[in-house]
Amino acid sequence: MRRVVLLLLAVLLLAGCGEKMDVLEPKGSKGLELLLDYFPNADHAGIYAAQAAGDFREAGLDVKIRQPADPAAPIKQVAAGRVDLAISYEPEVLRARDKGLRVVAVGALVQKPLTSIISLPKAHVRRPADLKKKTVGTAGIDYQTSYLRTVLLDSNVNPSTVKQRNVGFNLVPALLSGKVDAILGGFWNYEGVDLRLRKRKPRIIRIERAGVPTYDELVLVANEDALDRDGPKIRAFIGAVSRGTAELRRNPDRAVEGLLKANPDLDPRLQRASVKATLPLFLPPKGKPYGWQDPRAWQAFTAWMRENHLLSNIPDAKGAFTNKLLPGSGL
Repeated sequence: MRRVVLLLLAVLLLAGCGEKMDVLEPKGSKGLELLLDYFPNADHAGIYAAQAAGDFREAGLDVKIRQPADPAAPIKQVAAGRVDLAISYEPEVLRARDKGLRVVAVGALVQKPLTSIISLPKAHVRRPADLKKKTVGTAGIDYQTSYLRTVLLDSNVNPSTVKQRNVGFNLVPALLSGKVDAILGGFWNYEGVDLRLRKRKPRIIRIERAGVPTYDELVLVANEDALDRDGPKIRAFIGAVSRGTAELRRNPDRAVEGLLKANPDLDPRLQRASVKATLPLFLPPKGKPYGWQDPRAWQAFTAWMRENHLLSNIPDAKGAFTNKLLPGSGL
């Protein structure tokens, strides 16, 4: 009875998004190992809400969530078949396929870019054109350089007038210490929210509003060779996360407790604020199932990566993603 009630609640809560829900009948417990992209944080709140509410168990899954020792490891681990699913980023999926790795995005966790340009008031950067003659810190990732170049060209700024500095993952310290005027690579929903809570009054330029094609910031990645074998298990997992996200939507403060329990070192105030900021991006477009990946957006972003010489072997996004395993997309 409890399972039936939970499933009905999920249907009602996500009905406003136009989503159909699969009724998942457990048929024995199936193990599933998920490798995160980073330490547990607000971007993973729907997953931990599902875990805390017992949604995985109700779907017949025994889910183990692991944190990577190296942020570059998840997509390699799933390509090697060492984990069932990994969380990664759309550009990383495309680059992996360009290198011949048989990986595929099976659902979007965050359906818009989070990567942004963040500065403090003293830098006087209100718009991309204000970056001229400034120093911008990045994590040293090549497509971040391309993001910056695209943003500058879109604002008629010569990229040679802007200095880049590789600060690794010390983006916020570099910004606060004055080593750079702005950073590109921080997430507006996390670093941006953190700086706002610290009363630093961050100024944020979202890259998809400044010339970079939109893309899915976080996606679930599977091994293409295992889709036929593991398809039902993956569908059950995504369906459970959709119900966790429904609870997150209904009661963000309570649903985030699962995340805080998984990582007690997190700042509860920051996580709650970040979840509330990110929540609209967890939800699918109206009429689409949870985890929807827009084919036209994937093709446009792939074309942008090719134009910026970030891809050389794959002509388009074909095979890089699938919506066939999403809840409500057909059994």
